[in-house]
Amino acid sequence: MRQMYRWPGKTILIAEDAETSVQYFSAALSHSELTILWAGNGFEAVELYKKNPQTDLILMDLDMPGMDGLDATRTIRSISKTIPIVAQTAHVLLADTIAGTEAGCDDFITKPISLAVLFSTIDQYLTVDGKKG
Repeated sequence: MRQMYRWPGKTILIAEDAETSVQYFSAALSHSELTILWAGNGFEAVELYKKNPQTDLILMDLDMPGMDGLDATRTIRSISKTIPIVAQTAHVLLADTIAGTEAGCDDFITKPISLAVLFSTIDQYLTVDGKKG
């Protein structure tokens, strides 16, 4: 039996422009008890974070129209040095990882994202001292 992940009272911001990825995240996290904020581009991600500074985690697509995820990460880092930002990307080249790290990403998950990686990554950042929630 697979572990059920629940994070009541936690908020994540998901910056993602691809409708199929939005549907995937929606289905995967439907029973997680998370509050999910959705941004379709970097501009929206920055604005949503400014309006919701209590956000616990950001999943940032690096390849979005308008303002990309790297620029959005840099902007959010100018507001908060502590919000965990996990880059989600199909690019696994070392140069992309370096650019993401320099922009302020704390971690990377590679697309296509498996459920196990998605849940364990979220859990890593939303679990404090081994306690869920």
